[in-house]
Amino acid sequence: MTTVETRAAGILLHLTSLPGPVEEALGAPAHAFLDWMGRAALRYWQVLPIGPPDPSHSPYSALSDRAGNPRWVPRDSAGERTEKRAEDEAAWAAWKAAPEQRWLDDWVLFAALKERFEGAPWWHWNEGLKRRDASALAAARQELAERVEAHGRIQFRFHQAWKRLHRAARDRGVRLLGDLPMYPARDSAEVWARPDLFELDGDLHPVAVAGVPPDYFSADGQRWGNPLYRWERHREEGFAWWIERIRHQLRRFDGLRLDHFRGFASYWRVPAEAPTAAGGTWVPGPGLAFFETLRDSLATERKLPLILEDLGEVTPDLVTLRDRLTGPDWGLPTLRVLQFGFAEDNEHTPHRLTPTTVVYTGTHDNDTSAGWYHQLPEDTQRRVRLYTGCGERDPASMARALVRLAYTSVANLAILPMQDALGLGSEARMNTPGTATGNWSWQLTAPPPASLAEALRRLAAVSGREGGGR
Repeated sequence: MTTVETRAAGILLHLTSLPGPVEEALGAPAHAFLDWMGRAALRYWQVLPIGPPDPSHSPYSALSDRAGNPRWVPRDSAGERTEKRAEDEAAWAAWKAAPEQRWLDDWVLFAALKERFEGAPWWHWNEGLKRRDASALAAARQELAERVEAHGRIQFRFHQAWKRLHRAARDRGVRLLGDLPMYPARDSAEVWARPDLFELDGDLHPVAVAGVPPDYFSADGQRWGNPLYRWERHREEGFAWWIERIRHQLRRFDGLRLDHFRGFASYWRVPAEAPTAAGGTWVPGPGLAFFETLRDSLATERKLPLILEDLGEVTPDLVTLRDRLTGPDWGLPTLRVLQFGFAEDNEHTPHRLTPTTVVYTGTHDNDTSAGWYHQLPEDTQRRVRLYTGCGERDPASMARALVRLAYTSVANLAILPMQDALGLGSEARMNTPGTATGNWSWQLTAPPPASLAEALRRLAAVSGREGGGR
């Protein structure tokens, strides 16, 4: 399948933002939301990364991007466990033994050791464990066998719940879009398991870290802190680690947004000792060779189901790679954000969009559209009102105007953050880049209203977005 085959609309809503307890995220609230999406003629549901988050709760700083978030797995009562045990035992044994679950051994031991060391990062564990000495790992597996088994079964139950959710989405004509961070977190099972694939020194500390230069969001740039890849090592292995990473996500999702795609062209390398990202430098990434190897390895005769998130500083090498991958031989869509298109005429301005772009009113890193408009200088507000033809000056009305612009644009796929569909203000913002607190906590207090579903369905009908995704 291709990610976008015809005109369609979708919604951006993380599972933790569904109403109700987080433990029910994969249960009734998610299935009820799919029913609401069907009534709204929404054909794509994009969620943020679904791994177990670190204490900051950022989905982009997960303890693993292969494991599912254990908090989303509901606990059965004792009676339900007894009744299910026999029928699940054979399925559990088959699932954990399957070749595609090779990641599981590292994750379950990592999770058990995190408990043993009271949440301490892996580089603070004892020498044998942090350096993955074979005898130390074997002893830990034996000592922590009960917890290792428990973590494995949690992942199996996550897999079963996700499979039910995915099937329910398909039954309703909805495709699930995932989101793959460019870099795993330093304190993750992936970095612990394969430190040789990352720029770490002899003491397993980062030599340099990831980030971006000064930009729209931060005058000092953003110092993410993730260890950078040793791309030469990845090339030597035929990008096998990356290929399995993407293949794993495509078992869960119908399409995948590649976060920070520009890092494949060149990436911002920040010395580990630097306090901000301002002193970093651009370093060449793996380029087209990565995508050629990925396409060959996935053995697909159709276009890769990927969306290229190409936001950030535009450099000539990014343009060259992007133009090749968006061309007729590849046909991969890129991403445009309406909020970026009004301060000046640029590639995000609505009349500059093309059918192969995926248009967002805003993303999880932007303020809500209502909050964005409220904080604009008067001259830019005036420009927005003139462009949209919206006679109302209140922020909620302007959010609805951006929704209408996204739907009526030529972009084949239009994605709305749920906050913009509801016309909510800055109090509902998901994340502010460059800040460590106050993020990732917004949640719907009730299911979206039926009146909103009907309004979006009418908008889909008039803009030709009713049929995509089936």
